[in-house]
Amino acid sequence: MGSIAEFYHLITNPEVIIASGGLALILLIIFAENGVFFGFFLPGDTLLFTTGLLSSTGKFDVPILTLLVTISLAAYLGSFFGYFFGEKAGSKLFTKDDSIFFKKKYMFAAEAFFIRYGAVALIMARFLPIIRTFAPIFSGIIKYPYGKFFLYNIIGGTLWVVSLVYGGYLLGQIFPQSKDYLEYIIIGIVIVTWIPVILTYIKERNKIKSKKDDQID
Repeated sequence: MGSIAEFYHLITNPEVIIASGGLALILLIIFAENGVFFGFFLPGDTLLFTTGLLSSTGKFDVPILTLLVTISLAAYLGSFFGYFFGEKAGSKLFTKDDSIFFKKKYMFAAEAFFIRYGAVALIMARFLPIIRTFAPIFSGIIKYPYGKFFLYNIIGGTLWVVSLVYGGYLLGQIFPQSKDYLEYIIIGIVIVTWIPVILTYIKERNKIKSKKDDQID
């Protein structure tokens, strides 16, 4: 049981990820969180920001340009994987039983988000936990035009990586002491990024409930 807890701490704590696995583990996690359905719980936003911040303050000795290029590629490839997975086998997720690694409601949340915002959802989804993981998969399921998906994947992935990694880097340059408050910064990022996800889920749940009530009436 202890080893499971330690493993979970390793792959969900940005500082531990960076200290123990370096750039290779960062790239693997970003790849998985951007299109592998069981990677929805991984810390994409906080990991990117922390990586930039620690690079700026010298605690993570990798040049910022290297980080921006390699992490962007990992994000692109993760979403491409998600798209092709969705195209080939993703529809089975709608009938898959819930487990510790998968919740059907996350798939429906991505579907609702995509239907509501259309193609722009592929860019917006990058900044939303869970939706970021399942939007590429849903795109593949509905066979969204690959050329458009390719474009929005590159745009969204670039904006996401550059804004968070370079944002953390700039904060470290301007306020070097910010590394001492990293835990509070991470909590703030989690709160801000999760609010839209929670609101979307609540709205869709209320819509489904209203439809059921109407059918009963």
